[in-house]
Amino acid sequence: MKKYTIGLLVVTALILTIVAACKKDTGLNMFTVDQDIEFGQALDDTIVKDPAHYPILDRDKYPLAYEHIERIRNNILASGELKYAERFDWQVTIIDDTILNAFAAPGGFMYFYTGIIKFLDNEAQFAGVMAHEMAHCDRRHATKNMTKMYGFSVMMGMLVGNNPGQLAQIAAGMAQGLTSLAFSRENEYEADEYAVRFLNGTDYHPPALGGFFEKLEGKKTKSYTPTFLMTHPSPEDRLEKINETWVKLGSKQGQLFEERYQEFKNSLP
Repeated sequence: MKKYTIGLLVVTALILTIVAACKKDTGLNMFTVDQDIEFGQALDDTIVKDPAHYPILDRDKYPLAYEHIERIRNNILASGELKYAERFDWQVTIIDDTILNAFAAPGGFMYFYTGIIKFLDNEAQFAGVMAHEMAHCDRRHATKNMTKMYGFSVMMGMLVGNNPGQLAQIAAGMAQGLTSLAFSRENEYEADEYAVRFLNGTDYHPPALGGFFEKLEGKKTKSYTPTFLMTHPSPEDRLEKINETWVKLGSKQGQLFEERYQEFKNSLP
């Protein structure tokens, strides 16, 4: 009886520790890596089945566009900096819409609007955006954030097919920047830092992500905020921290690949 009581106290203490850690945003994730992949696949299925909201660019009709975006992804994966480079599928999907946004689902499922691809000036900037989304996946920010919002049991229920409407709501939240699903300030800082680290292992200019944010901030007015800044809240010192990370890594000078990026943009409708 005493052993049972002690065991119960240990389990209770563990549960309380997990709950407290989640509340304090310490980085604890109750999902397994396999569940990240499963949840990302479920969200991807939901997105694919909703062409009215997510008009996906046909891979068969625009193979060159997908060759370009997959080449950029492969360059980042080859940096050797991603923890789950071999574990996640790292699927890239282009959404044919003028929206200035990109978002990622757990497990490496990434979505880039043609609007943001055409908006950028060079391949290094776009690689910075992609590396940022890959960092959100690789650091497993999404499942941690969603678990805090919906609860572990609700999330598990969605994995086994319960409440598909909730999946659609989550997909919309990621794409449209619903406040409840926005990444935390800490998530954004970390994704920026790791984006620079990822690019530092490639031929791209490592702090190119900062150029993207400068360009995006130039579009911001009192009546208009680019969707990316709603889905990815932008702290004022973001550019400074990106450059700080770059300097700490040795201030490596990389390439912008402007002409190659123009070929990518020309391959889009």
